[in-house]
Amino acid sequence: MSKEFISLAGMFVSFYDESCAITYNLYTISSNGLRQNFHRVTPPRLDLKLRKPQEQEKVDHLNAEIHQQVQKNPKVQKMPCIDFKEFQEKLSAQIRPWQRSFEFWARAADIYAGYKVFQVRVSFEKDVEKAEAMWERHHEHAADKLYSMCYDMGGFFLKVAQVVGKPDLAPTAWVRKLVTLCDEAPKTPSNVVRLVIEKEMGKSIEEMFERFEWDPIGSASIAQVHRARLKGDKKDVVVKVQHPGVQDLMMTDLRNLQAFALCLQKTDLKFDLFSVCKEMEKQIGYEFDFTREAVAMDRIRSFLIKNNKKTIVKVPRVIRDIVTRRVLVMEYIDGIPILNLKDEIMKRGINPDGKIAMAAKQNILKSLTLAYGQMILKSGFFHADPHPGNILICKGSQVALLDYGQVKELPNPLRLGYANLVLAIADNDHIKAADGLRDLGINTLSMCENEKSELFKLAQVMFDTKLPPGVTMLQPYAEDATLKKVAVQAFPEELFSVLRTVHLLRGLSVGLGLNYSCAEEWRPIAEEALYRSGRLKDENLKSRSRRRRRFLRRSSGWRK
Repeated sequence: MSKEFISLAGMFVSFYDESCAITYNLYTISSNGLRQNFHRVTPPRLDLKLRKPQEQEKVDHLNAEIHQQVQKNPKVQKMPCIDFKEFQEKLSAQIRPWQRSFEFWARAADIYAGYKVFQVRVSFEKDVEKAEAMWERHHEHAADKLYSMCYDMGGFFLKVAQVVGKPDLAPTAWVRKLVTLCDEAPKTPSNVVRLVIEKEMGKSIEEMFERFEWDPIGSASIAQVHRARLKGDKKDVVVKVQHPGVQDLMMTDLRNLQAFALCLQKTDLKFDLFSVCKEMEKQIGYEFDFTREAVAMDRIRSFLIKNNKKTIVKVPRVIRDIVTRRVLVMEYIDGIPILNLKDEIMKRGINPDGKIAMAAKQNILKSLTLAYGQMILKSGFFHADPHPGNILICKGSQVALLDYGQVKELPNPLRLGYANLVLAIADNDHIKAADGLRDLGINTLSMCENEKSELFKLAQVMFDTKLPPGVTMLQPYAEDATLKKVAVQAFPEELFSVLRTVHLLRGLSVGLGLNYSCAEEWRPIAEEALYRSGRLKDENLKSRSRRRRRFLRRSSGWRK
């Protein structure tokens, strides 16, 4: 093939049964521009088996003609054998990111512009009730569009739906639509799942498993999970299989989201969203290596067992000999998704708002809060993705935490700096909270008179689960929102996982109908962390003396 050919841009194959004529239109891009080449000959022979004898005669005649053309044209003789299907797949892979980017920007611009136009329209309505009704209708309309975008595009946008669709952050209409996406990720066909597993393991499914359920018990943006049983074992396992080809698409989505975040932070939301997106890009890149996830799962499981006499959160045990970058096998934990908790309570004839149900919900939140306080403040290494799809409720209101693709290890200065901020929030200390934000590297620009008060509110909004009195939903775009009064010019990428974890915990608490402060719950752990580092003296400890004596006796699991 001539050196001037840069790439094969496309191929269109048309087949006519009547005449048995085959035409290959090859479009090539050369250094001189786009040109079209028609070749009646490409493969040296057409291996088509037709039922009618006269049709077979036509094919034989065409084969003879092809052979003559090849003999007459030395250039064609020298052409290498081309796998047109492979070229088509490569071309599709090159074009897909551009198509995906165009689709994202068209849909995102439509939703964003719709809100901006509606803000102008609703400003002319003086009746407050009518204005609220108008907002509800518009939220419903926008929720349909956002749901369609996330569902149709899949990939990273399923994670966006998990973050945005929280009852403390998004309008109710958004939450109702987006929360269902936790269980509606597209599934990889069973024949492809078989290929991935057998390629990764070097064995057939039948050799490894006594039973394998091809219908997945769950599917997310990166992988899906199947229930199975290993040969010679009596307990069920879960097989996590990565969706093929999803990594490149997710990276494209992230780059588009970074650009959209830059637009938002310059116009509507005075927050360093770009740094947040950069950290998300780093974290999601790790999620595609299941060997890393297996190590993280083992580490967190061992830490929680070592530091608690009673299991506070269940962590699946990894089956060590069956782990690769794209396949992970772990123990099966029986439970119900936390999203189905209300239905399960009602099914048992219990009032979901009664004392028994509320006690169960409090135990669930208490277990999760304690586990995360220990992981973040004591170890610094924590599970960073507690969205509802990753939480199971087992017998006796015990909690199981799934999916360790997103984990984070905080550097010691950040861990201790966050412990300081936790104490400031728990003590309602405005001055220390402002100092704590600055020490963590969160640079702010005040655009109001009561700077300390607004900075404290900012600290609460970002790093505590408790909502302010009378508030049921945070509204970052509202005129009186803290982010309109205090701009966050720089936010450390390393802290994004803590921010996301706290916000997901807040979403869970609001969804369960509870309003509690994780800062107040974490105060003893934060004090202990600072005391052990030498940053807090005996006389400054505010926890009860017996608690102080207890943690002074314990030493396992603490980072030095």
